[in-house]
Amino acid sequence: MNIKNKIEESVAEELKCFNDEFADALKSDTRRLQAAIDHIHQSSGKHIRPLLLLLTAKACGAVTEHSINAAVFLELLHTATLIHDDVVDETKQRRGVPSLNAVFDNRISVLVGDYVLSTALIRSIQTRDLRIIAIVSALGRDLADGEIKQLETAEESILDEACYLQVIKKKTAMLLSACTEVGAITSAASDDVVEICRSFGEYLGYAFQIKDDIFDYYFDANIGKPTGNDIREGKVTLPLLYALKHSKSEETDALLQIILNKDFTATNIDRLIAFAKAEGGIEYATQKMQYYHDKAIACLEQLPMSDAREALKLLFEYVIIRKK
Repeated sequence: MNIKNKIEESVAEELKCFNDEFADALKSDTRRLQAAIDHIHQSSGKHIRPLLLLLTAKACGAVTEHSINAAVFLELLHTATLIHDDVVDETKQRRGVPSLNAVFDNRISVLVGDYVLSTALIRSIQTRDLRIIAIVSALGRDLADGEIKQLETAEESILDEACYLQVIKKKTAMLLSACTEVGAITSAASDDVVEICRSFGEYLGYAFQIKDDIFDYYFDANIGKPTGNDIREGKVTLPLLYALKHSKSEETDALLQIILNKDFTATNIDRLIAFAKAEGGIEYATQKMQYYHDKAIACLEQLPMSDAREALKLLFEYVIIRKK
């Protein structure tokens, strides 16, 4: 049994219900919209967020119908943000397949993203729980705010770790903390337990995004070298931030000028990646990821022992050791 199957084992039946409901959640009589929906289903990812929600609900007591519905609408919300992000970033591939905007165009993609988002909001109202509706409403705003903050940071070449972490919080950590918080709420957990679960999801989100950022400094078999995609877009992430701030190398000033001038040629990207590695940036980012791991596990230790709680721990390990 691989690690993902082991993680899913304690909520296998509930996950099947989620998959069935998610497949049925989006339907349209409009031909082009349905074609876009079909593409979304074909290119869906690992569904980490629904799994996180369902495991949290089970660790807090039991998975309910509201838990499964919440897993669906939060995954729909996540899907809508990915569609819109691909338009903003002009991304042509996601998870190794053409993005929606590559298959159709930006006009259709934005409208499909709006349709998916609206569907998510409709399903959130079905919970009849104002706490959940408030979480989802705030989440939509935070995700947009985080995306704009990231664009602003890249355009103005803001090289600040606190700003970097603020972007991570709004773009990634808030979504995962919403999954764990809502999962706890749908299992009728106490307010104290809901807060513990919310914190766990937030720490997981920080670690998840830092891991993603580290990937950008390593070999990609598809292109034969480190991707450097973030740097190419002017996004200076934690490994390079650390290296630029702490290095005593004579090369630092020249590399700062490359970033400020946005002179991201292939040669300069390779220089920046090599510099981040040589100056301890990867080690620092890994230590930061471990810091959030330890805080998250401390949260989980406050929950009763159960297969679901242990699966949540394993899920965190999976996030840290994953290769893509």
